[in-house]
Amino acid sequence: MRVLHFFKTYWPDTFGGVERTIHAIAKGTTKYGVESDVLSLSETPVENSVEFDGHMAHKAKLNFEFASTGFSREVFGRFRELSRKADIVHYHFPWPVMDIVHLTVPPGKPTVVTYHSDIVKQKVLLQFYKPLMFRFLKSVDRIVATSPNYLMSSDVLERFKSKTTVIPLGLDEADYPRADKATLAGWRNRLPNRFLLFVGVLRYYKGVHILLEAAKRNGLHVVIVGNGPMELELKQAAGQNLHNIHFLGSLSDNDKIALLELCTGFVFPSHLRSEAFGLSLVEAAMFGKPMISCEIGTGTSYVNLDKETGFVVPPNDVDALSNAMKSLWDNEHKTAAMGAAARDHYLACFTAEKMCSQYYRLYRELVG
Repeated sequence: MRVLHFFKTYWPDTFGGVERTIHAIAKGTTKYGVESDVLSLSETPVENSVEFDGHMAHKAKLNFEFASTGFSREVFGRFRELSRKADIVHYHFPWPVMDIVHLTVPPGKPTVVTYHSDIVKQKVLLQFYKPLMFRFLKSVDRIVATSPNYLMSSDVLERFKSKTTVIPLGLDEADYPRADKATLAGWRNRLPNRFLLFVGVLRYYKGVHILLEAAKRNGLHVVIVGNGPMELELKQAAGQNLHNIHFLGSLSDNDKIALLELCTGFVFPSHLRSEAFGLSLVEAAMFGKPMISCEIGTGTSYVNLDKETGFVVPPNDVDALSNAMKSLWDNEHKTAAMGAAARDHYLACFTAEKMCSQYYRLYRELVG
């Protein structure tokens, strides 16, 4: 069986949450005899069309971007070429150009869409896009939501509930080898003995500005890993007075793993629905860390179970976030119990093996 994955970006150009999910599916389904190709856009398509963990990352030339959407003239021909070789086309939503390609160059093969997120920020453009979006979603064979929470709370998915199933995102623990002693020692020397950790791209919906206010009130040490469009603004907000805030920027996977091992707990204050799942929470659960997240009606509250694997607080509530941080900090026995529960939850629901076996069953169902 051959599957073509289609999304706007992929490794080595970028490797965010959606890209990591595509990688995990392509890599994990090989044990079932599935061969995968991934088609995405790139400014340098020749150099970045490479083999990656047993599958090909194909590229079409990126001509320009508008409203976070990449456009390409070449992608229509590349899609036609690769979809002819595939048994199934696996789309990753949202990307409006993908809808146009699908409807302009129908693959004539079974199709599945992993619905990663509603379109939240582009509210005006969404009104113009809706007819195309609904036509695209109506035309595909199956839709996959990444959590039951998202399926229940998405107005778009409500329209297509009869052909939508839930397959939670998963990560392969083999991709997260434990940090070496030298790396752990280096970070122990550089950081306080105890700290709470945030990992993520510094975007508007991540709620890091709320985390800074909470840390200002409770004085707890917070380590922030990642960069992004909000980085300068957040550093200016922290100023010289917040000595308990440690901005580390973007780090290697080995360094990130070391901090996940060393941290007391994981804080994920995303306060807007743009945060559809939160793979960083899955990483924290994998490492047996208690978590703090916000109730925004998405997969974050499926990964982090309130008062079981951590605390779920109201969004954009500085006092509630600050109090939850103090609760993790002050009760080591409770923190350890929540961390153990988080690890159990990861093993039960969020392994790559579980995700890939469910996708393989869906693929088999689609090809008859």
